[in-house]
Amino acid sequence: MIYLTFDDGPHPEITPWVMDELKKFQVKASFFCVGDNLSKFPDVAKRLLKEGHQIGNHTMRHVKGWRNNNNDYLQDIENCEAEIRRIHWLLGTEPNRLEQNNEPPSQSNPTPNNQAISSPSPKAQLCLFRPPYGQIKPSQIKELRARGYEIIQWSDLSCDYVKHLNCEQSLSALVKNAKPGSIVVFHDSEKAEIQLKQILPSYLEAMLTAGFTFDTL
Repeated sequence: MIYLTFDDGPHPEITPWVMDELKKFQVKASFFCVGDNLSKFPDVAKRLLKEGHQIGNHTMRHVKGWRNNNNDYLQDIENCEAEIRRIHWLLGTEPNRLEQNNEPPSQSNPTPNNQAISSPSPKAQLCLFRPPYGQIKPSQIKELRARGYEIIQWSDLSCDYVKHLNCEQSLSALVKNAKPGSIVVFHDSEKAEIQLKQILPSYLEAMLTAGFTFDTL
């Protein structure tokens, strides 16, 4: 089993392209989304959930843990969580809380972080968080775990955000390093678009041909 993940979306053009490619290969993935992008492109986020993918928290503004005090960093994560809950509300997948409030969650009135999200998929109830750049302080890890978050890093990085990346070498390394339980990172962002479109289809084909399967976290 390989866990395929995408960071920094959703993007109005690139994320739908990724979903189309995943659909061709019947693969599900986990998307660590930036709250600002969820706010701008809710229809793309809704499609992610409708097609069986998973949305995780990647902060509201893609901030670095090392450069922010804990209060500011945690607030940024809470704001992103509110956007994730809003997307679930738009799909009608958070009925227990919303029956009481009868209004979508907002950044000004976020729900508690440790409240599980109701969803057709039990896996979507996990509070998944990936720190931007993989940078996070031990004290921030402690705070997030106390609030019920599972912090997800990775084992294999595509480096698709590198402008002059040798895509053949990147693909070769991803295939060579693949093993059961690998967590692989791509990016559904403008910075990664050209490299992503060169690597992802070939990677999916190679992994499936080798007998690997994919699932959400």
